[in-house]
Amino acid sequence: MPTNKQRREAAQRHLQRQLERRAEQAKKRRRNLGVLLTALALVVVAGAALLITGAFGGDDTDDRAAGTTTPTTPAATSSAAARTTNADGTVTCEYLPDESGNTNLTDVGTPPDPEATPTQGTATLLMETSQGDLTLTLDRAKAPCAAASFVYLTEQGFYDDTSCHRLVNAETFGVLQCGDPTGTGAGGPSYKYAEEVTPETTYPRGTVAMAKTAAPNSTGGQFFLTFVDTELPPEYTVVGTIDEAGLAVLDQVAAGGVQGAEGPGDGAPNIPVTIEDMAVVG
Repeated sequence: MPTNKQRREAAQRHLQRQLERRAEQAKKRRRNLGVLLTALALVVVAGAALLITGAFGGDDTDDRAAGTTTPTTPAATSSAAARTTNADGTVTCEYLPDESGNTNLTDVGTPPDPEATPTQGTATLLMETSQGDLTLTLDRAKAPCAAASFVYLTEQGFYDDTSCHRLVNAETFGVLQCGDPTGTGAGGPSYKYAEEVTPETTYPRGTVAMAKTAAPNSTGGQFFLTFVDTELPPEYTVVGTIDEAGLAVLDQVAAGGVQGAEGPGDGAPNIPVTIEDMAVVG
């Protein structure tokens, strides 16, 4: 028969084993929780990256149309090269065919004389919409290839009778996206060209910038107008500015909000905006 001392020692050993098992279980739980938190963090980071890279997709079916992704045709395979500067101060722009197979593209040819694109002065566009007029001033020095393309598409009537299909309305991200004849977010012209950006490129209120896909050298015809200082990576060509009357129109549209959203949102605007006519006026 065990003595009292032996029973106490056996109880202590039993208790020690229980404590050790509990400690090991707690360690496993902490380890599993750490793995779960790490996985969740990676998901959040990946989601944020996708939001940024897809933020202003245009002219391709990998883009967001009214806040949704529509991957129905192959991604763009354009290999447009960056512009080169000529001895006379002009630049050579390369407008290359979009060979992605995207059926939403409109063939309007390409801008004339791309080998001698001017880099001085401005071009003024009057954008008459169903909600009021906006005057856009394009900067040929900052983005000569984008400015030349924008003017050319305007002269071809590319933007006439088209809807602004996307509104993003948030504190540091406020834009109206336009320029797709199909109104889906997947349309554009039948050519692509390279972005004209620097590491210092920013998107303050009143900016006109060109949309693109997540791929480089994929600028086309879609553009976006900022009505707040918008935080984006320097990947989208800033081509010009918006006048005060135009900003008032954007503020009115933004105040109407996004379809299906209460507060900040990303999708079709509640107040429809149609570009009734786009014309070069200066």
